[in-house]
Amino acid sequence: MRVTPPDPRCLDTGTQAALRAEFPLLRTGVYLSSNSTGAVPRGAEQVLRDYWETLRSWRDDVWQDWHVGLDRYADSLAALIGAPRGSVLTDANLSTFLARLASCFDYRPPRNRVLITDLEYPTVPFIFRAYRRYGAALDVVGTGGPRLDQDALEAKLDERTLLVCVPHASFSSGATVDLPRLVARAHQVGALVVVDAFQTVGVMPLDVTALGVDVVLGGAHKWLCGVGTAFLYVRPDLVPQLAPAATGWQAGDRALTFRPSSGWAPGVRRFAGGTPYPLTSLLSQVGLDLLAGVGVDAIRRHSLALTQRLLDRAEAAGIAVVSPADETRGGVVCLDVPDGEIVKQRLAARGVICSWRGYLRVGPHAYNTLDEVDTFMDALHEELHR
Repeated sequence: MRVTPPDPRCLDTGTQAALRAEFPLLRTGVYLSSNSTGAVPRGAEQVLRDYWETLRSWRDDVWQDWHVGLDRYADSLAALIGAPRGSVLTDANLSTFLARLASCFDYRPPRNRVLITDLEYPTVPFIFRAYRRYGAALDVVGTGGPRLDQDALEAKLDERTLLVCVPHASFSSGATVDLPRLVARAHQVGALVVVDAFQTVGVMPLDVTALGVDVVLGGAHKWLCGVGTAFLYVRPDLVPQLAPAATGWQAGDRALTFRPSSGWAPGVRRFAGGTPYPLTSLLSQVGLDLLAGVGVDAIRRHSLALTQRLLDRAEAAGIAVVSPADETRGGVVCLDVPDGEIVKQRLAARGVICSWRGYLRVGPHAYNTLDEVDTFMDALHEELHR
């Protein structure tokens, strides 16, 4: 029987045992796919029951409590990413927010270039290609590999650049962007920086105020242990300069009076759409509270310990690693194995869960253990040598 050596960076056994007890999914197998879909805590079940009771005995005044819940979740997210209260908004998905953001600009030359990389999640190029009809000049910086060439990206920045949109961490390799460096360079030429943090928030620290980043988007259903909701942060002093054409009645200054609005709602609420869907924020609050109780710095240390074990075991087994070997990696380790999608399916049949997006992606979270990492690598070794 393998004995897994301890790592001082890992959460203490008491903290982790208490955390693991909150996630029923962990009793079904070895779950290492939080980079794809995070485990949902058992407390979400009571939220669902309460929601049904609300529907069963419906009264319109429940919206007052629901708006409180929506605001609480948004402000909890703000606290997690170092943003001021009231500077984060939630909605159904990241695509919705990015399209609204894109609609704020007229794309008049010469400052009409949108700079992205070929490592973006498909959402990003798809949306900005649609804005070509309004004058957006999309410039995709190719990297030729799974990691971002930040030098090549920054070499393209100039006074024609309106937006530079990057993933904080690549969904296909886990490689992260040096955000302080990119923000400084972009701001030198007057460009705005838009960061897709879906693959990092909840497993890596992010302080948007310290960075001075302009826009951050993310979502709940990966590292934040939530479901079906996304968030948008816009730098507060930038908000008055932005007026989305893609909008909805909740973005108006008199929305909740049910009279016609003549201006924008204050702050980031100008990026709201139509009637909100409160359930997903209420569900996602449970997971966010658990993670906040552990602390994102402790989660990052634990994550680095588990991903380092993955790297060490992969190197010993001669398995090609796509992700950075140093601490510029995010929370996922990507392995290049033959017939990776088939291997993923075989592992799942054994109750060992990861994901595949061109590479085998392994994403341990705060609720995972070194023993589980070793169980995964043992199973992977067996599948590769069957």
